[in-house]
Amino acid sequence: MSALFPSTSDDVAASFTPPPTAASFTPPPVPFVPVADELPAGQRWSTWDAIGISAGPEPWPDWVITADAAIDTELGILKTGKEADVALVERATDDQSVIMAAKRYRSTDHRLFHRDSGYTEGRKIRNSRDRRAVAKGSHWGRQVEAGHWAQAEFSYLCDLWSAGLPVPYPVQLDGTEILMEFITDAEGAGAPRLAQCRPSRNLLEVYFDQLRAAMCTMASMRLAHGDLSAFNVLATGDRVVIIDLPQAVDLIGNPQGMDFLARDCRNIATWFTSRGLEVDSEALLGEVAAYAW
Repeated sequence: MSALFPSTSDDVAASFTPPPTAASFTPPPVPFVPVADELPAGQRWSTWDAIGISAGPEPWPDWVITADAAIDTELGILKTGKEADVALVERATDDQSVIMAAKRYRSTDHRLFHRDSGYTEGRKIRNSRDRRAVAKGSHWGRQVEAGHWAQAEFSYLCDLWSAGLPVPYPVQLDGTEILMEFITDAEGAGAPRLAQCRPSRNLLEVYFDQLRAAMCTMASMRLAHGDLSAFNVLATGDRVVIIDLPQAVDLIGNPQGMDFLARDCRNIATWFTSRGLEVDSEALLGEVAAYAW
């Protein structure tokens, strides 16, 4: 028994360790755990798999990054426009990166796009509450309208890209932001607009043939660009890429559809003629319009 229990009260006191007091207690260090959502300013986690995000048409090009761990980094503004700004965004993982164009539509409070009514004839907003808000011009209605333009352009890009037309690949739609393929020149810089180029005679013919074929294909889909000109076409190497499509017009549903198509043809014919390739706008209109019927 003496081996198991102290024999005196002094022995008990000597073996007792009092609990720490509030003043003497030092808590153990807490390990640092980084918060997953904390990123430096100008960066965000990829929104590819977020609820409400619309992805581009399949098959997805090899350069499209779909990993959850990807990070989007703002690289600056590429272009400002009347209804939207275009920024450059790098999406990257540990072993892959790609630079995309991010087109961000403003609400009508902050844009100068005054031709909406003509372009949107024949279009419908399905939600009755949204239709009333747009008609009243309320703050919510203006937000709905900005989203409507972004949705329209994304849908047109998806349809046209799937049909093989020369347009940027639409990566995803998130509210009023469209992420799309960044069209570059041979050195990797942003491709110039056709209006900035002085192509040779042979290249002029190549460019015109591509645009005419694209316009005919669009007409066969009952669509016209609606604002086609040398300022809405990029030139990269020996090919052209058509951009800025939110106002694409339904040739059948829009009463002014053929008028918009005729203007597209005049704009294209005028520019190519001014560069030395004679193009008759009426002949071009007749050829393109024939595909719509």
